[in-house]
Amino acid sequence: MRTAVLLSGGVDSSLALHRLQRSGDHRLQAFYLKIWLEDELSFLGDCPWEEDLRYVRACCRQLNVPLDIVPLQSEYREAVIEHALAELRRGHTPSPDIYCNRRIKFGAFLNGIGPDFDFVATGHYAGRQERNGRNWLVCSPDAAKDQTYFLSRLNQEQLARILFPLGDLTKPEVRRLAAAAHLPTAQRPDSQGICFLGRIQYRDFIRFHLGERPGPIVDATTHTVLGEHQGYWFYTIGQRFGLGLGAGPWYVTRKDVDTNTVWVTHRDQPAARERWSFTATAVHWITGPPQTRTLEVKLRHGPQRTPCLIDTLPTGGLQVRLAQPDAGIAPGQHAVFYTGARCLGSGIIAD
Repeated sequence: MRTAVLLSGGVDSSLALHRLQRSGDHRLQAFYLKIWLEDELSFLGDCPWEEDLRYVRACCRQLNVPLDIVPLQSEYREAVIEHALAELRRGHTPSPDIYCNRRIKFGAFLNGIGPDFDFVATGHYAGRQERNGRNWLVCSPDAAKDQTYFLSRLNQEQLARILFPLGDLTKPEVRRLAAAAHLPTAQRPDSQGICFLGRIQYRDFIRFHLGERPGPIVDATTHTVLGEHQGYWFYTIGQRFGLGLGAGPWYVTRKDVDTNTVWVTHRDQPAARERWSFTATAVHWITGPPQTRTLEVKLRHGPQRTPCLIDTLPTGGLQVRLAQPDAGIAPGQHAVFYTGARCLGSGIIAD
């Protein structure tokens, strides 16, 4: 099998390459995807792509695997960055990593290599199962590291050509195997944050593109003006840090784009912050709609799932009722649905 392996400079993708090589079943070619933000906004912070590339090259030299660097700056700007900025202007909370996977890694890149490769392999913590001619996205045994949330918009055609060599491993096992193989990345710390930012602060990225727009911070209970924000796009629902308010903690509960107002609620009033239901639009099922209304949902990346009931609306969206309330349901976020070890797909939380 001819297999393209996406390397990031971290331990996960390095071990994925090593495991495929050890299997002896693949003719391997490594690729490093160079994206737009790394050069154009490097002045905002320490962009680590040159360091990443040094680790990628060292790994490829050790394993004797050829490497190509693929520039995808313009594709990234159009498919991910512009979408994220448009969502922020609408007062929404975008999920750029989800669109990076759908539109770039397994979109522009996968389409670009075409039939020359049978598979694309990555270091994601996820798995794929094929049954009765259909491909299922399955969860990692490491619930804390599981990345199916970010893969929930993949379609059948994409999933059929993806390999997840780490699908049976936990993070400690990855570290142990990488150290045993003496991989250059074995002790390298994990990267944090959004995929396209590197070490750039998310707030600085937003300020560079959208600037500042001061407006009031208002108590949603008393309608008292408590302070001033620098732009509603800096905040998301459920946020408690960065508000600059005393006698807190205070939590963001709503944003009014038309009046440029950020509404907050005090910790002492949890019922005013919590929601038991929401509507999801642009629903995408990876392997067809589920046969049951009783599912679990993730409202953000992490190990926590909440039992829920779903009902299909005439518009094609979903009404989602939670078994327990959540105080951080934000328009624009993805609600990702599960049954057992399978990730079924996702919808976008509406206003």
